[in-house]
Amino acid sequence: MIKPRLNIVDLSEVEPNTRRGGDLRAMLTPTTVGSTSGFMGVAIVQPGDRIAEHYHPYSEEFVYVVCGQLEVDLDGDPHPLRPEQGLMIPAHMRHRFRNVGNVEARIVFHLGPLAPSPPLGHVDTEETDSVPVAAQEAAGAGRTAERGEVRS
Repeated sequence: MIKPRLNIVDLSEVEPNTRRGGDLRAMLTPTTVGSTSGFMGVAIVQPGDRIAEHYHPYSEEFVYVVCGQLEVDLDGDPHPLRPEQGLMIPAHMRHRFRNVGNVEARIVFHLGPLAPSPPLGHVDTEETDSVPVAAQEAAGAGRTAERGEVRS
């Protein structure tokens, strides 16, 4: 049996993933800490931004809202999410997160079990525009046009 390595990962050490909306950062993963049952990360969603609709065919997703006002669509039905609430999204359920408030929203997410390979773990169900974070910040633009991704 391979013993997982102890590893503390700082949010600033993880590159933003903005391909499907928001700023998603997979922090504790098989690559970063040797996890074998799933992975954990943080999603940062600016006012007016969203994480595009998708589903996970192999994993349940556990979400905890740290701050901000979100709305989550579960198989097309909207539900409000506020700080200090948790949500479990079953495998195969389509979901999308939208920041409907006036301040940045942050959620902690965990997916498990792992898919057989990362590309199989996340299925997009809608298109998004991709705008790199650095390009928007350099232009002084807001982050509402960003799109992000997390592969499970």
